[in-house]
Amino acid sequence: MSDLPTSSVVISTRDRGELLRDAIASVLAGSHLPDELVVVDQSRVHGELSVEPGAAHTEIRHIASATKGLGRSRNIGIAAARHDVVVIIDDDVVVEADWLEQVLRALVAAGPRAVVTGRILPGVDEANAGRAVSVKTDERPETHEGRIGFDVLFGNNMAFRRSVTEEIGLFDERLGPGGRYGSADDNDFGFRLLEAGYRIHYAPQAVLRHLAWRSGKDLRKLNWDYGRGQGAFYAKHSSLRDPHMLWRLGDLLRERAVRIGGRPARRRSIGGHGDLVYSAGALSAFAEWLVVERLLPAAKTVRR
Repeated sequence: MSDLPTSSVVISTRDRGELLRDAIASVLAGSHLPDELVVVDQSRVHGELSVEPGAAHTEIRHIASATKGLGRSRNIGIAAARHDVVVIIDDDVVVEADWLEQVLRALVAAGPRAVVTGRILPGVDEANAGRAVSVKTDERPETHEGRIGFDVLFGNNMAFRRSVTEEIGLFDERLGPGGRYGSADDNDFGFRLLEAGYRIHYAPQAVLRHLAWRSGKDLRKLNWDYGRGQGAFYAKHSSLRDPHMLWRLGDLLRERAVRIGGRPARRRSIGGHGDLVYSAGALSAFAEWLVVERLLPAAKTVRR
């Protein structure tokens, strides 16, 4: 009998059937199997979920949803999960054989007021000139608590107890891929965890690989979306009374400006320079959030 807690692994997917099959297969080939695998499928066309036999221990649930957005998908999966520990990955990863066992052991060791995020290595190049994004390759464990000036939670490799969301809430569905602001749903979740007194523990022994299927214009759009999400995240938590996020925005723009200045002039066009695209996205979403999410709702409240 295992000494590990029961767990639900949640995978969000949209229109990436082949990648999803590889992700599921890697989880079910592990040395320790989840009690439940919840697949939240936002694909435009929902097909049957193809799963190789041999995972009798794991209940597999396929939730077809007409919704859109990674934050919304994760929230659906968390709400549907039937076990105390929720483990989240994306559909474009493959996990190592002992990944789940290592995640759960790290969570138990870290204590009840902790969340675990694992190591993310770049996968093989599935696209011509493809590049993996959102990787974390450090080999030393880390523990973060309190207010820090950087983001440490990776949403495609994380585990927490259900009680966490009962205290701090679910993912902000305005943030993240498919939302109005195209990323930083995990950064926002991580910031709220730390503000609530939780610790975020990085467990490098819990390894998965993030596949490199994006290239060309996919990466340019991703820079824009990443910038917009980060700018919106900063705006959400910004205040003149608490300038922490204003300082972080300033630091980000200065860092990107230095990188832009260090590149050859021929690579500084908006269309081809990732740092310019990212910075423009961050500034546009920061301003948009303040107007759309803060000023307009406040004005409507006053008129009532």
